[in-house]
Amino acid sequence: MNLKGLPNTRDLGGLPTTDGGTIVKGRLIRSGKLYKLPEETVKALRDYGVTTILDLRIFTECDETPDTLWNEADYYHLPILCTATPGITREKSMRKTMSIESKRIKSEFGNADNYMVEMYRSILFSEEPKRHLKDILRLIIDSEGCILWHCSAGKDRAGIVAMLVESLLGVDEKIIVQDYTMSKQFLRRKFFWNKFGLHIVPIKRRFRKILMAMMEAKPEYLLVPIADIKEKYGSVKEYCKAELGVTDADVDKLREKYVTYC
Repeated sequence: MNLKGLPNTRDLGGLPTTDGGTIVKGRLIRSGKLYKLPEETVKALRDYGVTTILDLRIFTECDETPDTLWNEADYYHLPILCTATPGITREKSMRKTMSIESKRIKSEFGNADNYMVEMYRSILFSEEPKRHLKDILRLIIDSEGCILWHCSAGKDRAGIVAMLVESLLGVDEKIIVQDYTMSKQFLRRKFFWNKFGLHIVPIKRRFRKILMAMMEAKPEYLLVPIADIKEKYGSVKEYCKAELGVTDADVDKLREKYVTYC
């Protein structure tokens, strides 16, 4: 979707499923924040039929960069994380403390890749995030219109929700990971300027490398937690059933609503 002010917004429609189907277009959208959207973008989202917005950000992010909303859309705030998290949340105060945080990440995790994998694991296996993931999936299962979920950049939290939904709809794991890593392409302009900024900020090289890595959407960030899920539950679908309250009837309902075989 080419929308002004929304560089990482895309419709899951068109993704193939392993049983020969295709996800229906115009029903499931992942995105970055909807902050200060121009009127033309709001009109495009309204015309597209977006009737439900799921905001996955923490309260500070919502206060600093509130969503642009319209009357026809129902808004739900479902923060997957409870507190500021380096590399994931994008509130202004976090930017000021990233140098300090990068030192902690280097000490505790060794590098940014290990840290990001652990943050994804935390979202999928910690009790508070799971409670909100459960609510998010329930809204997607029960939605009758077009539903849009978003975080700040549309990469991490939105990517995890997309992975769960795509898995339940029967999308092949390789395609799920391809969709996840597309965020770097959609955010390439922002990544360029962030990278440029890091090169002029007076911080040590090893910390700069950590900060740059945290902007990435590397396959292993998603693949390692998925492997953990499969080791414990057998599949993402079984994880959703065991931990997020999804039933076989819910999976059938999802596929009936969001997959076409035409």
